[in-house]
Amino acid sequence: MKKSRSTPNPRKKSSRRSSGNGRRPWFWRFLFRLGAIGLVLLAGWMVYLDAVVTDRFEGRRFEVPSRVYARPLELFDGASVSASGLERELELSSYRKSGGSEAGSYQRSGGRFVINTRGFLFPDGEEPKRRLSLTIAGDRVQQFSVVQGEPSPIVRLEPAQIGGIYPAHREDRILVQLDEVPALLPATLMAIEDRNFYDHHGIAPLSIGRAMLANIRAGRIVQGGSTLTQQLVKNLFLSRDQTLLRKGNEALMSLLLELHYEKDDILETYLNEVYLGQAGTRSIHGFGLASQFFFGESLRDLEVHQIALLVGMVKGPSYYNPRRHPERATERRNLVISEMEQAGLIEPGRAARARGLPLGVSERPSYSENRYPAYIDLVRRHLARDYRQEDLQSEGLRIFTTLNPAIQYAAEFAVSRTVPRLGSGEAGKSLEAALVVTAKDSGEVLALVGGKEPQYAGFNRALDAQRPIGSLIKPFIYLAALQQPDRYTLITPVQDKSFTLEFDDGRRWQPKNYDGEERGDVPLHEALSHSYNLPAVRVGLDIGVDVVRDTLTAFGVDSPISQYPSMLLGSVSMSPVTVAQIYQGLATSGFNTPLRTIREVTDARGQALSRYSLEVEQVADPSAVHLVQYAMQETMQEGTGRSAYYTVPEELTLAGKTGTTDDGRDSWFAGFSGDLLAVAWVGRDDNGPTSLTGASGALPVWSRFMAQVPQHGFSPVVPDGVNYHWVNSRRQALTDEYCDNARLLPFIAGSEPTQTISCSGTLERRIRGWFEGLFQ
Repeated sequence: MKKSRSTPNPRKKSSRRSSGNGRRPWFWRFLFRLGAIGLVLLAGWMVYLDAVVTDRFEGRRFEVPSRVYARPLELFDGASVSASGLERELELSSYRKSGGSEAGSYQRSGGRFVINTRGFLFPDGEEPKRRLSLTIAGDRVQQFSVVQGEPSPIVRLEPAQIGGIYPAHREDRILVQLDEVPALLPATLMAIEDRNFYDHHGIAPLSIGRAMLANIRAGRIVQGGSTLTQQLVKNLFLSRDQTLLRKGNEALMSLLLELHYEKDDILETYLNEVYLGQAGTRSIHGFGLASQFFFGESLRDLEVHQIALLVGMVKGPSYYNPRRHPERATERRNLVISEMEQAGLIEPGRAARARGLPLGVSERPSYSENRYPAYIDLVRRHLARDYRQEDLQSEGLRIFTTLNPAIQYAAEFAVSRTVPRLGSGEAGKSLEAALVVTAKDSGEVLALVGGKEPQYAGFNRALDAQRPIGSLIKPFIYLAALQQPDRYTLITPVQDKSFTLEFDDGRRWQPKNYDGEERGDVPLHEALSHSYNLPAVRVGLDIGVDVVRDTLTAFGVDSPISQYPSMLLGSVSMSPVTVAQIYQGLATSGFNTPLRTIREVTDARGQALSRYSLEVEQVADPSAVHLVQYAMQETMQEGTGRSAYYTVPEELTLAGKTGTTDDGRDSWFAGFSGDLLAVAWVGRDDNGPTSLTGASGALPVWSRFMAQVPQHGFSPVVPDGVNYHWVNSRRQALTDEYCDNARLLPFIAGSEPTQTISCSGTLERRIRGWFEGLFQ
């Protein structure tokens, strides 16, 4: 019995063992399946992440905005530039005023300048660095010499960057290649951010562990363990959310990136991608642009203390912004310099000197975003003829324009200072203006102002304000008539007398002069220079409204023009740019010269893509145009434009025309000198009435601009087939030079008067005329 009680039950024991074994295989099978599913999901996720990584890195990795440059300033003996204008252009290109010899700096003592140029890659070749010495007197360069560098009689300063065409995400960068970067920059970057960059495979577990311990001890984040590869992955692919999922993706993508690409490729991409600051809505990426933005220098020319500052800013571009927080930036820079010394990158003496230097940051960014928004607007429209918007935003094109910063400054000054003085009260505050300036002979747009607040990138009145041009149409009416010399000359009498037109539908139209007066028969040149309405309408109806329309079209109007008689008083609407286009033809003796803002476009490496050369087409008889030019000069001397000489020097010969629409809703002036053509418009955006005429509104703006810019007077070349004769225009007869009412007028050969009258000039008149001739 005892034996039997002490004997264990084998069936029961066996049952317990089998029960336990039955649970364990199920559990491990579950874990195995879960692990397998996890591996499949991970593999799928890795495949997805791999596609993301390779897609972004293959082909075009960055969207680089196009850069828009002003025309370069050429310096040589005799070059036309004022001392203030030269200094303004140097400042526009972020040259520093200092006594040193570093590139991108200058010294000024009165009219004497010493300039240390930076050099620049132009479409036609490299312009090297030089040290220049010159003096400016009488708005002319004198005693020009190259003190240091390759000698040359003409030196081009680098053109100022006036804006860009940016991607939608507003990132901006200047791409650099690793072999173009100073070796000290990547070495310093690795010493500060990732000492084992060339040894790890994208992540550094030991660094991550050390960072975690340091952060735990401090109770906050005081140290990061990310490699340069991880930082690049975070910038390129991921958000800045501090989550475990994002950190996991960061690690996986870093491993994949290192699997596919060489270390140098990753490092070069980092140098171009890293975020280093903000300029308004535009973010500064990469060391190439940061060098320009903070120092106005090419990356390859940076010194130790500048490299240290940029590398130090990687940790916190806003926190260590040297313009806003110079003390923080200096402390961080000096810490980086000490790390460079400890890593053996620089000698102790060199490190000490670098720590003692100022930050060396330019007073303002090397350029702000689109300094001249109205002008950039016109550039974009011209570019749209040949380039896709996405290419302009991403291919890093270099666009060399015709903008002249000195002339643009004068144009903006004239508009912003004059318009507020043209009216008082609410009516005066509502006045707006536009001004377009071109080179008279080439049609290059040198300046463009789209409103009385030129920096405001809103409604561009120079391009988009389609307004009736009023009396600006009259030179084209008379041009069409003067191309028929057997019928019209400058002394042909035209009737300044009212009349009424009655249309088939019973409507009546009765044009009137602005002053409401009538003068009977007046010579054609007087009718134009004094801008009488009735003679212009009569002549236009006589030669045909369709002929006037065709003349405008030939000179560059590409929008439909109505053939109603009211068109002869300027009811046709145009923008200031279009007016500049058609007046360009009057200034160039009848040649249609399309306006252009672009000289050349290159790719990011300087290879030429497009050249925009001068194009001209003769659309009118130069002889007839010469006669109109004479009448437009008379407008300035005796007619509606004579008040310009209250502002402009009397010796500057000008030609121009006023324009006014009903109730003064639009005030216009278009005119030219020997060098420049300018069109001014003043009015209200709501098309409301003003108390202004062309002479009291637009002309003061135009005159103030012309008075600021050194230029030559208008002296037209007399075409073959045009002869000047002394005539009595009232009596339509040839006369003697010293007779009363004698005027020297041009005639197309064969159209001059046949009748002659003589006053048998007195001896006194002849002696006075002889003396006057001595002093002309």
